[in-house]
Amino acid sequence: MIGSRGRVTGTIGPGLIGEVLLNVRGGTEAFYAYPADPEETFKSGTQVLVVDFEPPRTVYVERWQPLSR
Repeated sequence: MIGSRGRVTGTIGPGLIGEVLLNVRGGTEAFYAYPADPEETFKSGTQVLVVDFEPPRTVYVERWQPLSR
């Protein structure tokens, strides 16, 4: 899961258990999500990167930063 890119489907932020959709095993699955930085907030539709994973369905995310060209 770590290193996967996903899309927020339920707001992630301080005091909130958010939700992200990730591509897993050829399909898309929903995971509970928390911000890696406890002060950050991600609205629905934001692309995020998974930086930590707690089985079975919890991930910690940060904002996706595409590489500069």
